[in-house]
Amino acid sequence: MKASFRQCMAWLHTWTGLVTGWVLFFVFVTGTAGYVDDEITRWMQPELPLPTRVDPGDEARLLGLGLARLEIAAPQAKSWTITLPHLGLEPRVEHGLGVSWEDMPPAGRDTGRRRSETLNTATGEVEPAVLARDTAGGRRLYRLHYELHYVSRVTGFRLVGICTMLMLLAVVTGVITHKKIFTDFFTFRPGKGQRSWLDAHNVVSVMSLPFFLMITYTGLVFLAFQYLPAGRDVVYGTSEVQRQALFEELRPPKREYQPLSGLQVPVPELLRQIQVTLGDARIASLQIMQPAGKGPYIDVRPVGASGVNFYDPRVARFSAVDGRPLARADEGNAAVATQRTMFALHEGNFANWWLRWLYVVSGLLGCAVIGTGLVLWTVKRRTQHLQKAGADSFTARLNAGGLRLVEILNAGTLVGLPLAVAAYFWGNRLLPVALADRAAWELHVLFLVWGWALLYASIRPLKRAWVELLWLTVAAYALVPVLNAVTTDRHLGVTLPYGDWGLAGFDLSMLALAAIFAHTALKLQRKWRVVDGVGPAAGIVVSGRAAASSQIDVPNPVAATNPAGGRP
Repeated sequence: MKASFRQCMAWLHTWTGLVTGWVLFFVFVTGTAGYVDDEITRWMQPELPLPTRVDPGDEARLLGLGLARLEIAAPQAKSWTITLPHLGLEPRVEHGLGVSWEDMPPAGRDTGRRRSETLNTATGEVEPAVLARDTAGGRRLYRLHYELHYVSRVTGFRLVGICTMLMLLAVVTGVITHKKIFTDFFTFRPGKGQRSWLDAHNVVSVMSLPFFLMITYTGLVFLAFQYLPAGRDVVYGTSEVQRQALFEELRPPKREYQPLSGLQVPVPELLRQIQVTLGDARIASLQIMQPAGKGPYIDVRPVGASGVNFYDPRVARFSAVDGRPLARADEGNAAVATQRTMFALHEGNFANWWLRWLYVVSGLLGCAVIGTGLVLWTVKRRTQHLQKAGADSFTARLNAGGLRLVEILNAGTLVGLPLAVAAYFWGNRLLPVALADRAAWELHVLFLVWGWALLYASIRPLKRAWVELLWLTVAAYALVPVLNAVTTDRHLGVTLPYGDWGLAGFDLSMLALAAIFAHTALKLQRKWRVVDGVGPAAGIVVSGRAAASSQIDVPNPVAATNPAGGRP
């Protein structure tokens, strides 16, 4: 029994963090990639064309081209949609001029077949479809953080849910453990071994605490019915048919529509009314529909998000006959709006570029919190193990074996997983384009390399494994832009002059990650040479049982970047 409440919380914080640490590190790495998943997918499909640039004041002509195409292609459709060139939010890519429509639903069905086309912005002719390579892309990488892989989706949901609940417990107990949380935020003592690791863990934890609380809670809300189905089952029942009643309540009421035919949209008047209503906001898309027994209307969506609730965008409605503004019925549902706000906060789809980068940095800080916590556990136990050197009891051997296992998992995951993600990008470029089930093989490459890293950490002296895996990771990330330049024509020499920051940003981010890992590897190599008391020529030599008794005091990026940091 622990002596005090704070000691109990510290014990709980330590063991919940250790038990779930490696899964949570995987969740945070892949989840952070999800904030740039559309950019990753676009980089992994280099066959797609560079975005089309058009004059923002050319909307009337583009609308005319879209309407002319829809009158020919879908004269009896249920709805018409015209997308004007803009940078979208979901997916977050440059959209060209496009049209899409939904056919009238067949008898007994609520929806009809949907089709879409991309148009040439100069002539309005239909652009031929571009056949891009099969890839898992950023979307599948993002989905790993809640579905995992090689297990069923439900199993993945539940495993991640259990780890997320334990993480929320670790966050709360970590706050309780702090005696002086604001003092800890400004305290970092480099070169003090275990003390430095604790300071680093505290600093990054306090910095990312708001993000941690938000992302953990909203992550649990995301799959609430998977984790807490009792409320739904009591109210609606447990059969699949009974559960559908819940979703029917959440959907907007059904309406009957009539086909769009002989429509003459007054484009100049419509644009004038849109400018009066939306100001200088650019138009993202227009959708035209006609409810049964009523006149046709046009829903206009401006570019960008109008608030956190990304799923309920600002929409202005106008008459498709004379262009006058129309009132739009509020079909909102408070419970649905609350749920969607939680989802939007978790996914960050509403965020502009600056806020999106803040999401990415916060995600990386989350990785740092988990990584420093896992290494701190081994540093502390290593010290205790050395104090009991010579003990040959069963408990001592068990503790030594457990410590060795954690150290291998740390090296193989904290470095091996980033290496595996880099290998995922290499797989995209090196696997044959015509390979069957190519997207699945990209993911196989990721997990094969991660498994190899764990095996490598288990058979090599631990210090050497850390250093060698780090340098291999440096090479893997630094050479991604080179590989891209060799295998495609979407390299920095093209994307930078064109101003395509989505593609160029990916290659530049690979170089930045390589620089971070190189800095860490250099710091690590230099520190261990000093600790071991050997010269540069001797290198790092730890093997067998000697490795298990050699103190692993891994320098951390926080220490490496602290200007006050010095060599111990």
